[in-house]
Amino acid sequence: MADIKKLAIIASKGTLDWAYPPFILASAAAAMDMEAVLFFTFYGLPLLKKEIDLKVTPVGNPAMPMKMPFGSKEFQGFNWPIPNIISGNVPGFDTMATMLMKETFKKKGVATIEQLREMCQESGVRFIACQMTMDVFGFERKDFIDGVEYGGAAMFLEYAADANMSLFI
Repeated sequence: MADIKKLAIIASKGTLDWAYPPFILASAAAAMDMEAVLFFTFYGLPLLKKEIDLKVTPVGNPAMPMKMPFGSKEFQGFNWPIPNIISGNVPGFDTMATMLMKETFKKKGVATIEQLREMCQESGVRFIACQMTMDVFGFERKDFIDGVEYGGAAMFLEYAADANMSLFI
């Protein structure tokens, strides 16, 4: 019998654009018959909340494209350049960028974060909430979805020590 491959992921960011990678990678690993554990810490911890309302935040993300595709028919295929100084300082820009990203993902058939999270759980991906972060930020177990395990860095590292791949996102 072949050894089962293991994936360990630290999810440390909680914006819409940074929520996708850990869930996509974990669900892909599960689909490939790999074990996967997601350790949610610091700003990634809110991804486990029962109700999440994530936004895109271009500030602090210098790799974000400098052009934003607009969704209306008259602008399809046309990108408007948006300098970082504007995206970070214009009131409401985060809301507009979030709306556009959600609209684009929906048109492209990309699952929502909630759908990906549910797929992960249905596929056996383990979710571990960082107890220290919960204590520091004032989260309680009742704030989170069912099926979450609670532990600290040592619990995650015990798993990660035997993992074939470890990722920090």
